[in-house]
Amino acid sequence: MKPRFISDIHLSEDNTHLTNAFKAFLNESKEDCTHLFILGDLFEIWIGDDDENAFIEEIKKILIDFTANGPETFFMHGNRDFLLGENFANEVGISLLPDPYTLDINGLKVILSHGDFLCTDDVDYINFRNQVRSEDWQNDFLSKSIEERKQIAQSLRSHSKKATSDKSLEITDANLETVNKFIKEHNPDIFIHGHTHRPKIHQHDSTQRVVLGDWDNSGWYLSIIDCNLNLKELEIYD
Repeated sequence: MKPRFISDIHLSEDNTHLTNAFKAFLNESKEDCTHLFILGDLFEIWIGDDDENAFIEEIKKILIDFTANGPETFFMHGNRDFLLGENFANEVGISLLPDPYTLDINGLKVILSHGDFLCTDDVDYINFRNQVRSEDWQNDFLSKSIEERKQIAQSLRSHSKKATSDKSLEITDANLETVNKFIKEHNPDIFIHGHTHRPKIHQHDSTQRVVLGDWDNSGWYLSIIDCNLNLKELEIYD
């Protein structure tokens, strides 16, 4: 098994350089990995599988070209695209994973997560996360028209950007006590997550914690070959 892991690509129709970089990464990965795990925030905003436009159709085609006779591909919800559903997943040939998710990779116990549940110092965000991940909130949101959903999503995004800019880096990072508690409870060999945009491999006793980077001026991915971890940065061109 030669897996690769990415998160926080934040694809949108306004950032064509990210779409081009994502397509190039998939083209290269199709021959070089056996499994691809997308650990949340593939999209900047996702308002439901029934939203259709040229940008979304382009991403669908890119994913279908990759998954057709290609690596097994898995998706875990992030804080931007938690409404991505089975219809989209089935159409493009990916499988949805719960968060967190445990699997065996080459004899190692590996736990995957988007990672936002670790940011317990950011109380406002955790409360918001609990609200929008509830079935009632999601059913109510998806019952609205696409235009209304777009307006709500843009409003939430603007509010989130302002709130984040007012918070310290420590508040928006993973809480170390929460991280250590989770690792002690589950005891993985490797714990992989994104969300915080602070790429690094941390050592927690016998556990390696890999934080994936976001995609902007550069991109990040993790590969596991045998039992070796390789966190790599990709150059992204405008």
